[in-house]
Amino acid sequence: MIGGSTAEIELAGLQPWADVAPAIAVAERETRMERARELTERLGADALLVNAGASLRYFSGLPWGQTERLVAMLLVPGRTPVMICPHFEIGTLQADLAIPVEIRSWQEDEDPVALVVQVLAELGAKTVAIDPELPFHFAERVRQGGSALLVDAMPVIKQCRMVKSAAELALMQQAKNMTLLVHQAAARILRPGIRQSEVVHFIDAAHRKLGARGSSFCIVQFGEATAYPHGLPGDRELQEGQLVLVDTGCTIEGYHSDITRTYAFGQVSDEIRRIWDIEKEAQQAAFDACRPGEPCEAVDYAARAVLEKAGLGPDYNLPGLPHRTGHGIGLSIHEPAYLVRGDRTPLEPGMCFSNEPMIVVPQKFGVRLEDHMFVTKTGAQWFTTPQVSIDRPF
Repeated sequence: MIGGSTAEIELAGLQPWADVAPAIAVAERETRMERARELTERLGADALLVNAGASLRYFSGLPWGQTERLVAMLLVPGRTPVMICPHFEIGTLQADLAIPVEIRSWQEDEDPVALVVQVLAELGAKTVAIDPELPFHFAERVRQGGSALLVDAMPVIKQCRMVKSAAELALMQQAKNMTLLVHQAAARILRPGIRQSEVVHFIDAAHRKLGARGSSFCIVQFGEATAYPHGLPGDRELQEGQLVLVDTGCTIEGYHSDITRTYAFGQVSDEIRRIWDIEKEAQQAAFDACRPGEPCEAVDYAARAVLEKAGLGPDYNLPGLPHRTGHGIGLSIHEPAYLVRGDRTPLEPGMCFSNEPMIVVPQKFGVRLEDHMFVTKTGAQWFTTPQVSIDRPF
């Protein structure tokens, strides 16, 4: 249903999520680290330096964002991980860590990079794989301060993170189920004159009511603003006969949801309905092309073929699809691999992707239908049921 309710009524009807997915077990994290050690050795490196952020959380369970203070972990074959961190943060760090580590700390007036170089020398590491998320100024100082050769750790981290376990899929499923429920509630509070900001605030409150830490992001656009993939500045009011585009998500144990619905508020033109139908067909074509062994780019080609057949595009030309068909998702909302021309990564069971071949008609409107899918042994499986029609978003 679209409209007919209020934010107060909808929030009152939401309860904390009952079907809570289990957190990642310590045994799984140990398996991840052992896999990373093996891949590091295959790369020809003696150690892997993982920076604060999603990858550090992936291995250690530590939800620590990147700041100017270096927090990083060294993984070395055959030994306990070494955590480099500010001395005054040790208590907080230990409270969040899910694995045993050796802590090497630095005081505020000390150089954390010098500590990294010192530990690498103690470990006898001659080649170090560096997390691509480590800021350049840190990596360059590690190179200048020591004798170790630095190599890109992207092959290691990508191979570990892009194929999800059953436990990861369960956490992502919970996040996506929660966001879909929030989408449904948001559609019901729409009315003429409601502002985009009111919907954004409601979506954040609804995610919190269900037990998420609010919305990880939220885009709400009305009318012509839907023609811009990430919206326009300003706070528009909804009018009868406009398109509504809502793109939002949340996180559960760090794992993301990311769902978009585009639907009519009242009556919209035949042109809008025609483009919506093409978008729906392109999304289904991308889903059908998602099969094990196929390159990621094949999914993008499949969606674009539908658009080109309908006279849209080609390539990134508008009216048409201005961006990739989809992105990997997990602990980062956008992560490898990508459903885009040039990404020839073979699809494997457990890989997770957005499926969102948006169609933009410049300065008029845009339609984006976004659901997520994961690769199985035989094809793809939806996390959430795609939108039924322009008038029935759920």
